[in-house]
Amino acid sequence: MIICHIRYVVMATVLAISGCSTTSTQWTQPPMAIPYQANFQQQIQLARIEQILQRPNIPPTTLATIYYDRGLLHDSLGLRDLARLDFNKSLTINPNQPDLFNVAGVIFTQMGMLDSAYESFDSTLDLAPDHPYAHRNRGIALYYGERYDLANDDLLPHYQQDIDDPYRVIWLYINDLKYTPQQANTLLQQRYTASDKQDWGWQIVRMYLGEISEEQFLTEIAEQSQSNEQLALRLTEGYFYLAQIYQHNQDYPTAIMLYKLALSGNVYEFIEHRLSLLELSRIFTTEQNAAPELSSLSE
Repeated sequence: MIICHIRYVVMATVLAISGCSTTSTQWTQPPMAIPYQANFQQQIQLARIEQILQRPNIPPTTLATIYYDRGLLHDSLGLRDLARLDFNKSLTINPNQPDLFNVAGVIFTQMGMLDSAYESFDSTLDLAPDHPYAHRNRGIALYYGERYDLANDDLLPHYQQDIDDPYRVIWLYINDLKYTPQQANTLLQQRYTASDKQDWGWQIVRMYLGEISEEQFLTEIAEQSQSNEQLALRLTEGYFYLAQIYQHNQDYPTAIMLYKLALSGNVYEFIEHRLSLLELSRIFTTEQNAAPELSSLSE
């Protein structure tokens, strides 16, 4: 399946995919970062944890913390199954861990196990009603469960706690496209106007509002990122939120390509990386029968 109408930017140059043909296709290279790799420090941390676990008579609370920390490290490396094993061990020893329930809920959301995700976030909020991220994360899980009214009940108060956080505005907008589609753009504009517009993430909002083009958005990421790490982080976010719009407009081939680009930097800890995996799974599950050509894009 040849996608003809997507345009990407490499550094300051706008390159177009054009002249589509069944016999000859010219592809241009989108902005990409060198993918994250396990660094020496992370490997040393894993080795030290293994050494500590060999010690006898470790106090239970300490052991629970060690398993939790190793689970976070495994999760940051994309080793989800090993992370889940560590989190389960930690919870068995000490079930009074709101942060752990929150992380577990995020992982369950990524896996599409939404009922388990709801239960985990509920446990987080039972233990820590003022947890800084559980409402947002539960709102995102409720969005994927198509419970848009309940998602709004979580996402709106979370936004009101910090109106200058662009990602709170973005997730409200994504949910509003389903919950109140006729008002979504108006609400987005109002929230953008009320913000301080300082965080880099407001560029995503500007793109959504049409103040900058996709080409300008990607060019700025490529030009203004000061390191490969920053480039990887911003592209993970940028490609994911750009894919959301194409998916909303039912341009699934383009959305699939963008989600794959969001995954390419290996920024495993970012919610955008996690949800790119979920979105790809959902698209292939729901659209494969209606659009068989999508199956070739998954290879």
